[in-house]
Amino acid sequence: MVPSEAQIQTNLRRGALEYCILALLRGRERYGLDIARDLTQGTLLASEGTLYPLLSRLRKGGLVATSWQESESGPPRRYYSLTADGHRALQIFEATWKPFRSAVDAALASGTE
Repeated sequence: MVPSEAQIQTNLRRGALEYCILALLRGRERYGLDIARDLTQGTLLASEGTLYPLLSRLRKGGLVATSWQESESGPPRRYYSLTADGHRALQIFEATWKPFRSAVDAALASGTE
């Protein structure tokens, strides 16, 4: 059976999504809906329902910290920021991702020669 594009995207997301979240938090703290908007625009997030359990897991793993902040347009929002361990995990992922991506690109290109 040939996998669908959706099945392939699901498998690719599974391994990279948490690091994409860490990357979005690298520059500033953000709240969940803000993170979801950026991820859904790039097809990295299928639905918001998958984001919050992942953010919770990242928090429990010590990679992100949270704080509550008042909102001008509603109830307080939970903001997420990177911890020192989160920065380090992102650095390790980036160092690992570049050669991995190159190897995948090379394998895909080798079949077209």
